[in-house]
Amino acid sequence: MKFLIDNALSPQIAIGLVEAGYDAIHVRDLKMGTSPDIDIFDLAIAEQRVVISADTDFGTLLSLRSEKFPSVILFRRGISHIPQIQLSILMLNLPNITDLLEQGSIIIFDKNRIRTRRLPINDREDN
Repeated sequence: MKFLIDNALSPQIAIGLVEAGYDAIHVRDLKMGTSPDIDIFDLAIAEQRVVISADTDFGTLLSLRSEKFPSVILFRRGISHIPQIQLSILMLNLPNITDLLEQGSIIIFDKNRIRTRRLPINDREDN
């Protein structure tokens, strides 16, 4: 599985994923730290990468474009901003969400739960 880490998160997330054997890159390493979200979204589609971010704009892009990919992982309310904690949460949960990510999903890590929604986004309810 390949990941693209958005500028809203630390490059340490990409480093930790690489150390765990994943193909991961941070947008800053691609000189895209100030690029519009749509450019990051399009790169993720082209390279078949899962976007990891804390920026809800990616959910909006998925909704507006009715796309099945890229899958998106969002860190939301109450999740620590400490990169090591975010990475720990991600690594702990990746085995359980890999199939969803491969099929096209948005995964939201909230303080008290993990929400999932299959893509494309339409009128179906959250899980």
